[in-house]
Formats: sequence, structure tokens, C-alpha cells
Amino acid sequence: ESMNAAIWLSDLRGFTALSDRLPSETVVDILNNYFDHQVSAIKTHGGEVLKYMGDGLLAVFPIDEYVGDSHEVCARALEAARQTRAGVESMEYAVGDTIERFRFGVALHVGPILYGNIGGGSRLDFTCIGPAVNLAARLEKLTGKMRRTIVASEGFAGICSGGWNDLGEFPIAGFAKAQRVYGLFD
Repeated sequence: ESMNAAIWLSDLRGFTALSDRLPSETVVDILNNYFDHQVSAIKTHGGEVLKYMGDGLLAVFPIDEYVGDSHEVCARALEAARQTRAGVESMEYAVGDTIERFRFGVALHVGPILYGNIGGGSRLDFTCIGPAVNLAARLEKLTGKMRRTIVASEGFAGICSGGWNDLGEFPIAGFAKAQRVYGLFD
């Protein structure tokens, strides 16, 4: 079905290097702790976790007459991102003589999505698709390049005030027009 939603796409920074140098059991424990911070914040603020993709997470915050207007829903998504940032920054994991610290990036966007079971054969996956999801995924990749924890599309930042800084326009693969991106001071 079609719906409007605030879209959340996040990724743990440095995950490949972390996976390479730590035992896999340790990596799984770290991921579970990392995801616990996100899932708790997302659910508390009215979001739905749709998918784990390695160290990535896709969630939506549906916008409709039952859960609130776009301003209210986007504000809840932003608050979940801020709560997650604080939780992830507080994570410490002792590995030998060192203490591992963690950072992540999350992109927030708002727009229409197709939401439901998608797949082939006997394997279906509950997810969402559409240009709005694709844009959120591309924006998430910018978080690391810009060294920002939370970035948002122009559409999201325009709906949800929150101390955004205009980071400029960026060409985005698959989109004809460069996209203006906003970030919060980290």
C-alpha cells in the first residue's frame, strides 16, 4: 500500500574495519547492543523498524490521521535520532587493553513510499520502496563523508525545525537534480 512517512536509514561507522579486527561473536554482540539503542528510540517515538541490513537499519514513521501530521511525526523521528545518537555515543566495549567507541550516521527524509511484502518465489520480505527511500539511502552515505551523525533532506528539514545547518547541494546518484542537505551540529 502507499503511505507518507518519515524515513530513517542508518549505518554504523567503521563497521568493516571493526568486523575485520574483532572476533565475529564480539561483532554480533556489539551490533545487538547498537541496534537495541536504535530500536528502543524508534519504537518509543512511533516508528517501525522494517529491516536490518548488516550494520544498517531501515525504519519508517507513518504519517496519517491516527498518528499525527507530518510536522509531529518528523519531530518524533528527529527526537529518536537524537536519543539514538546519545545512546550510541555512550557505548563502550572493552577489547583487550582498548575501549572501543562507536559512531553512526542516520539520514532522515519524508515522502511517499510503497509499503508491504515484496519478493519472489516463496521468499517475501516486508519492506518499503520508492524514490523517497532511495534518496534517504543516498543521503545516509553522505553522513560519513560530511562527518555528521544526523542529516536530513530539504523536505524533512523544512517540515521539522531543529537547529538545522544548510550543508549545501549535492549530486545524488539516480536523481536528475542536486539535493540540498541539512545537518545538525555534532
